Amino acid sequence: MQPRNMSMSGVVDLAAVKAAGEAKQKAEQTRAEAARRGGTPAAGAGRVVLDVDEAGFEQDVLQRSAEVPVVIDFWADWCEPCKQLGPLLEKLAKEYAGRFVLAKVDVEANQLLFQQFGVQSIPAVFAVVAGQALPLFQGAAPEAQVRQVLDQLIEVAEQRFGIVGAPVEPGMEDEAEPAPRPAGPHDLALSAAHEALDRGDLGGAVQAYKNVLSDDPANVEAKIGLAQAELLRRVQGLDPQQVRKAAADAPGDVKAQIDAADLDLAGGHVEDAFGRLLDAVRRTAGEDRDAARVRLLELFDVVGPEDPRVMAARTALSRALF
Repeated sequence: MQPRNMSMSGVVDLAAVKAAGEAKQKAEQTRAEAARRGGTPAAGAGRVVLDVDEAGFEQDVLQRSAEVPVVIDFWADWCEPCKQLGPLLEKLAKEYAGRFVLAKVDVEANQLLFQQFGVQSIPAVFAVVAGQALPLFQGAAPEAQVRQVLDQLIEVAEQRFGIVGAPVEPGMEDEAEPAPRPAGPHDLALSAAHEALDRGDLGGAVQAYKNVLSDDPANVEAKIGLAQAELLRRVQGLDPQQVRKAAADAPGDVKAQIDAADLDLAGGHVEDAFGRLLDAVRRTAGEDRDAARVRLLELFDVVGPEDPRVMAARTALSRALF
């Protein structure tokens, strides 16, 4: 997918947002509930620039949008226009000092969000106000036009939804960085999950990792452990010779290619596993394509997000899809 520049002259008329009255009422109810709980700020409150993933989307974007307009920047490392727009949006988020919050979404790592918003090309910018998603613009744009859209968003958020944000003092962004996570019960649960995996109790390991993630959804170690345990459980009953023959005899059989890719990765053949599923994505469509894509994302979790082979395959996947 090649990013394209796009004028903001066709930006959506935010004043015509559907169900504004209902959304405003929902926002007021959310604020009232927060007040009844003592006004405890959400994690990251006070920060105006957030890196958001699928696991944290509900809290960081949907819930927060009841208090402040949330602007979503869909971007990727390989996207050159993103490198122009992203820093501009971050600068403006700090300058506007809490009148809106910027949520940055890496599309390569969050394909589901990318699809749910119906993004056609990147960079793409949306807003969420009182839980309502609003398309803003696509492509890089001059600062003056970006300011115009942001000012319109803030005006509509206040007039139509009663949402005005909260002032953030200069320098507060740095001070509001989350403190390191203290050790807690989930650390013991993570150790128990590792031990179950080491002794071959795959069912127990899977459940233990899921328990950790239910309390700590962003725990990378638990995500990798869960992906590894699920992979080992999937290949446990496979006949390697039969699986590889089926994949060789029927290149178009996505189920056969998925099983073979699992065996490839379990055997340490990372590039072979990724390449097999990327080929399946390229030559299929519909449910078959989605099955290959989902399994590839699961195998990315097995290897880990920082592995250069995963990074290269993510880029290849984005290009194959878009």
